[in-house]
Order: sequence, then C-alpha cells, then structure tokens
Amino acid sequence: MLLFTILFLLVGSLIIRLYLSLVIKPKKIREILKQQGVDGPKPKILLGNILEIKKSREDARNATINDNPDHQPLIHNAASVFPFVEKWRKQYGPVFAFSLGKMQILCVNSPDLVKEISTVTSMDFGRPSYQQKDLGPLLGQGILTSNGSIWARQRKIMAPELFMDKVKGMMGIITESAVAIINLWKHEIDRCGDGMIDISVDKYMKRFSGEIISRACFGSSYSKGEEIFLKLGDLQAIISKRPLSAGIPGLRYLPTETNRKIKALEKEISALILKIVKERQKAGYEKDLLQILLEGAKSSGLSSNALDRFVVDNCRNIYLAGFETSAVAASWCLMLLASHPEWQTRVRDEVNEVSQGQIPDIDMLRKMKQLHMVIQETMRLYPPAPTLAREAFKDMKIGNILVPKGVNIWTMVATLHTDTTIWGPDALEFKPQRFENGIAGACKSPGCYIPFGFGQRVCVGQHLAMVELKLLMALIVSNFSFSLSPNYVHSPSMTMIIEPKHGVDILIKKLHD
Repeated sequence: MLLFTILFLLVGSLIIRLYLSLVIKPKKIREILKQQGVDGPKPKILLGNILEIKKSREDARNATINDNPDHQPLIHNAASVFPFVEKWRKQYGPVFAFSLGKMQILCVNSPDLVKEISTVTSMDFGRPSYQQKDLGPLLGQGILTSNGSIWARQRKIMAPELFMDKVKGMMGIITESAVAIINLWKHEIDRCGDGMIDISVDKYMKRFSGEIISRACFGSSYSKGEEIFLKLGDLQAIISKRPLSAGIPGLRYLPTETNRKIKALEKEISALILKIVKERQKAGYEKDLLQILLEGAKSSGLSSNALDRFVVDNCRNIYLAGFETSAVAASWCLMLLASHPEWQTRVRDEVNEVSQGQIPDIDMLRKMKQLHMVIQETMRLYPPAPTLAREAFKDMKIGNILVPKGVNIWTMVATLHTDTTIWGPDALEFKPQRFENGIAGACKSPGCYIPFGFGQRVCVGQHLAMVELKLLMALIVSNFSFSLSPNYVHSPSMTMIIEPKHGVDILIKKLHD
C-alpha cells in the first residue's frame, strides 16, 4: 500500500509538472505578451500552431503546382517559403507571437525593434536552447549554437583567423579553386563540340566552396573532405525535415528510424573529422584554422574527450557555414545574372576593364563596384540565413516590449529584405543599382539589411564569403556568357537555408578560346 501511494504521488507530481510546463507556462507567457499588444494565432495544447503552419505550407505548395506545374515565373520572393509568417504578419502586424509546441516565438519584423535586438550584448540573450538540442547532431556546441563563455572562447579563437588580412593570405587557394572550375567548364564545352552546354551549376559551386574550406581551414583537398560534406548534407536533409517538432518534448529521444539514422551519421562524421585531426598531428605543424582550433582547445585545459568534442563541433560548424551557404549563394548569383543579361554585360565590362586580362587580385576585386552591387542584391533577395533566432534567458526589455524568460525571438531576414515599406515598391525585383550609394542609400532602414546576421554574433566568415563570390563571379563572366536553361524551374525551398529546390541550370558558352 505504501509503495502504491509513493508511486501515485510520483506520477501525480510528474503530471502536475508536465501540465505546468506544457500548458500553464506557455499560456502565461502569451498573456504577458498580449497585455502589451502582441497578439497572434491561438495555439492548441501541446502542438501550439504546428498544424496551422503545416497546412499553410501545404496550401502554398499546392497553389504553386496548380498554377504552373512545369515552370514557375521568376518572382524573387524568398519570404514565400514562410507562408504562415506572411499570413500572420498581415493579420496581426509586424510583431506577433505563435507557438511550436510549448515553445513561444515572438516574430519581429519591425525595423525599430530589429535595431534594438541587434544592439543587445547581454549573454542572457543568445542562441535558442532548442537549436542546441535539435541541431546538436549537426552542429554540437560549436560557435553557431553555443552561448556564454563557451561561445566567447570559440569566437576569440576563430574570428581573428577570418579577418580580411588572413583572407588575403588565402587568395592563392581561392584563385586555384576558381580557375579549376573555369578550366573544367571549358573542357566540357570543348568535349561537347556544340560550343555550348546545359549545365547544373550547384555541384560545381559546392566543389568550389568545399575545396576552399578544406584547404584553407583544414589543410586537405576537397577529395579528402568530400565524404564529410556528403554525410553532413545527408544529416542536414534529415534534420531539416523536422523543424516544427522543436517545441514538442521528448520526440528526439524516441528510437525512431529517423533518430537512429541521425545518431549513426553523427557518429560517422565525428570519426571522419577525428581521423583528419590525427593525420594532421602525425604529419606535423601546419598553420591553418584546424591548427588554431587544436592550440586553442589545448590552452583551455580541456580533457581529452572534451578537446575532441571541441574540435569536432567547430569543424562541423565551419564545414556547414563555409561550405553550404557560400555554394548556394553562388548558385543564386549565377541564376540572377543568367536571367538578367544586361547586368551580366555590365559586370563583364567592369571586370575586363579592371583586370586587363589578368586573374583579379584582392585590390582589383575592391574596384569592382558593379559586381559588388550584384552580390549585395543577391544576398538581399536570397539571404544565407533567412531567419535569425535568439532566446531570452531571463526577463528582459527590448524596445517597449517586456520579453519573458524562455521566449524565442525570430527576426525574419527574408521578410525584412523584401518589405516594400523598407525597400520601395520594386522590393521583389532584381535591381543591383539600388546599392549604388551603399546600403544607406538602398533602403529606409539600413539596419534591416542583415545577410550575415547582426550584433556581436555577426558571421565571422563574411569576408571570406564575399571574396570567394567576387573572384568566382569575376572569372565566370569574363570567360563565359550564359543564360537560363529551359530546364530551370524556379522554386526556392527552405531546408536550413533557402536554396533552389531543383538546382540552377544554365546554358553556357565560351567567350574566347
């Protein structure tokens, strides 16, 4: 009887705790926000607004298929991958709340509040806990997901290695990788014999960015890191299919087939990275980012297991951030230049005038203003990070809103980048000339142009990414002319970034032999 009573009390206590966590606490947070004028769709118990979000996505997908099953028009509205956000923004205004399970999201699309958020430096305002949990198999506790002293130490180690003066030292590697792509395309055109080929550029862009990351940061060629890239891609694809389950507790612990695949891939990726690390240690000293990570981890006094985890987590972060986002940005840039021949000509004329037939160096790239404007416009229309998420780890004031502890704040970059009240009525059009007088001259709220994030957590690799894109695009436009292939289907798709669902196909021919 006593045992039954104890068991009953334990079960009862657990039920009460779950009820408080899953029902009472979310409801209280929503009430606090609503009292301040922040409204949003009514959530369901346990699921929040997940079912509405799924239906919104399905409706948008079905509408696209029914309108034109073969070829979609070139409407540059990356925010359309978040149809639920667009719907609720029209219904509740630029600031509203919604729920993913028990997780409460404050969605911010107000320029003034975005500015406030970008200036917060408190360690109590960091990467969301759910990202560390749900993206743990992919990113661990690397620089992209960690917080506090762990994040500060990682940034202190890594950021200086990606400053512009260090990127200058990588120009040889960037140039070799870009020239290899140019030569490969020329060879394929010659082999074809028609003077023109229809090519899917995505795999080449991934090869280019992968080669740079592997050699500049890890001292190995792309072929050695290719298996890691492929497995990271597989893992990313699996994890990106379950973003709506983040607020439902316990799902990631269930022994489902998906969870087993995730665990197996995570183990394989860690083993492959540690293999490269051990090979490096045997080969001896080489001054690159991997060496810096090893030295930084050792100086922190970490145990052997913690040291391995530190290196593996940050290698995964660098591979993903430096490889995937750069490659996708390059694909989008080629798509935009292929569909706007007038800008392709303008950039080509500028590159030829500046470089005079030489391979551009860093100083030449700085002079290519037209190319810079094209890349800025590409990242406006198709930002590498379409959503920036933060979590309040204590009650805090942002602007005139008291944000309760535990609330996640989402800044919708794709929405801000195409908001007509910020950019004007042509916000969905490709018009690089809007950046002719810089970001301040391009829009009403310069703080809303945030392709590389904002505040103290702005992307440490932004200089490398821009130099990569500039050099590759300069070499492509000066060696080839290209247009969109009839096979190209315009369909932006959201995985962890916004990428072309069916890839980018272009018709390409050499300008000269």
